[in-house]
Amino acid sequence: MEILSVGIIITVLLLFFSVVIIQQGTVGVITFFGKYSRIMRPGLNFKIPVVETIYRRISIQNRAVELDFQAITHDQANVYFKVMLVYAVVDQQEDTIVTVAFKFMDERSLMQALTRTIEGTIRAFVATKKQAEILGLRTEIVTHVKEEVDETLLGWGYHLLDLQLNDITFDDAILKSMAQVVASNNLKAAAENEGQALLITKTKAAEADGNAIRISAEAERTAAQLRGQGVALFRKEVTDGMASAVKELKDNDLDSSLVAFSMWTETIKHMAEYGKGNVIFLDASNESLEKTMKQMLAVTVKDLTKE
Repeated sequence: MEILSVGIIITVLLLFFSVVIIQQGTVGVITFFGKYSRIMRPGLNFKIPVVETIYRRISIQNRAVELDFQAITHDQANVYFKVMLVYAVVDQQEDTIVTVAFKFMDERSLMQALTRTIEGTIRAFVATKKQAEILGLRTEIVTHVKEEVDETLLGWGYHLLDLQLNDITFDDAILKSMAQVVASNNLKAAAENEGQALLITKTKAAEADGNAIRISAEAERTAAQLRGQGVALFRKEVTDGMASAVKELKDNDLDSSLVAFSMWTETIKHMAEYGKGNVIFLDASNESLEKTMKQMLAVTVKDLTKE
């Protein structure tokens, strides 16, 4: 009875120690007397007690690590990087799991090698560039690191999923000088824009003045033409009127000099009404009047002859 109880106890213990539960997202690596034997997938698994042991549990989930380090540019400027890496096991194939399990002694050794590899690759790239170029080379740095590091990580059983340059900074003196350069460039751009605006304003003003002068000249020319046409029409109407009056006087056997006399008197009257206080001296003698009439008659006859 005692032997049976001992047997049952031993069986229960063997069964207890043979049961292995592998969590989701991990793969167990089993060794047989210290030598690799097989892998265990997530879920309930069994192993031979005592002779088989779980060497490591390999996570197949994505991992992230953040790195802080310094690099020196080609022109001897210090650049400080904050880099985040996202990496994972390439796949769940047995060969890959074995490589991951036995390539490094522990997780700390893997992280140290990964960190130094990333830092060395970035430092080698930055050493060929000038500090003024670094801020604009984020994409190029990430692409270069992926190309250089991915092959190395594949040899370790890992794959670099993502690399992010979260922060790139310089020494305070360099940051201050960069800020001064940006400020001076902004002032230069502002001055250039102000000059262009002033040039445009003056150009438009000159164009407006030129247009105004041209319009004024055209208006003056049109007005002069109209004034000339008005004077010509006035003279023509006066001549036509005088000719008609003279003809009517002749038809009625009257002296045509009466027209000239009437125009002369109307002129004197107009000058007296609108002369604004000016004094007009007239010679009222018979000789002067006769002389004036002869002169007006001569002008009238001349104009009629032209008609």
